[in-house]
Order: sequence, then structure tokens, then C-alpha cells
Amino acid sequence: MGFDSMIRYIKEKGLNIIEVMQGKQNAQQLAYVRQLQREINNDEKLFLPLQQLQFTVFDIETTGFYPEQGDQIISLGALKVREGKIFEDTQFYSLIYTNQDIPPEIEQLTGIRKSDLTTAPSLSEVIYQFYQFVKDDPLIAHHSYHEKNFLQHVNWKLYRSSFNHRLIDTSFLLQIAEPTIRIVKLEEWCNYAGIPVENRHHALGDAILTAQLWCKYIEKVQKLGVISLMDLYEEVAKRKK
Repeated sequence: MGFDSMIRYIKEKGLNIIEVMQGKQNAQQLAYVRQLQREINNDEKLFLPLQQLQFTVFDIETTGFYPEQGDQIISLGALKVREGKIFEDTQFYSLIYTNQDIPPEIEQLTGIRKSDLTTAPSLSEVIYQFYQFVKDDPLIAHHSYHEKNFLQHVNWKLYRSSFNHRLIDTSFLLQIAEPTIRIVKLEEWCNYAGIPVENRHHALGDAILTAQLWCKYIEKVQKLGVISLMDLYEEVAKRKK
């Protein structure tokens, strides 16, 4: 059906053109994300040298810790890392619309207020744009359970699709590089590594800090014989025994 014919059909049926076009766009987003999740095959990347892989490092800010109880993502930031280098000119960041009240502690922590989100793009639009940015890159996050939990929930809610991207936790790298250090928080790791802490609890700011931490230690673990992702997983498994 041509565009003019589609417009006539919409008018004849008394349909709202905005709703129709939004529905078409949402269907395209759904198809894209489902296809991407089906096609992701990171097994071959397990054996490539870490220096050859391109990663997307990302972070989210949320209204709480439990998506299954209604907590929502309110911002998402990401950037690319390749060959142990950060590509800060290749970034993604967006606030995300919510009609929820933002808990006072989250406002204080992130600086994000409900009024900042009233004109922000929808969750479905931001997640779609994020996946277009990521493509089939392996993902990196600091203590990634939080991010994984929310993306699993969002993928099923929006697309009835599982979350299939490979997600690497920075703690894997740090356990190998600094086995005697017992640090958890991102800012404490950055202080220990001599990385200036800036824009903490901002999704893109935290993604940049995480990327700097990753690049700081990737060379060290390679000197310890960890060349590929498979080596990384095997070394972490050894240390858990």
C-alpha cells in the first residue's frame, strides 16, 4: 500500500494517524529487537583476544532495585571501548519518561527529578535506540546484576524476548588483577586505581568511570595470561572453587 493510499484508508476508517504511525513504529522496534536477540551469537567472541573485541560499557539509574515490583529505569548511558581505548565521542545517553514519583533519596543521589522526565522519550524508544547503538557488542557494567535484572525484565515486558547479550561484570577483571583487594563501590575502585571520580550517579558518568576502570586493568590481566573472554571466565571460576 502506498503512502497516499494508506492516508486515505486511515481517514475512511476514522483512525487517528498519529496512533497508527506510532503503532507501526512500535511494531518495527519489536521486530528489530526480537531479530537482534535471536541473531546474537557471542560464542565465537569467547576466543578472540580481548584487545580485538569492541565492547559497549553502560550504566542505568533507576527508581529502586526491584523491576518486578514496579521500579523503573530513568536514565541510561553507554559508550564504546575497543583495543583498550575509550571512544568518548561515541556515546549514548537519555533520560526516560516515567509517571512515577521519584523517591527523595534517588533525587538526591542522581539529581534527576520527576519534572526532568515529563518530556523524556518513552522506555520503549530509549531501549530500541540503545540496542541500535549496541548492536551485537558484548556489554560491560560494574556489578552488573542490577543492569541485567532490569534489562531482562524490560525485554520481556516490551518484546516478550529474553535478554541474550553477553554481559561482563568488571568484578571478574578486578578479582584477577587485584585478588587481595576487597572493594565494592565504583568510586572506591576508581580512587584506588587513581581515576578521578566525576559525575558519579549519572548514567553516562558512571559508564565512563567503568570504562576507565576496565581499560586500566585489561592490560594487567593479559600479562597474567588472560587473553580472551574464555580465559577470563575460566580464571574467575578457578578462584571461586
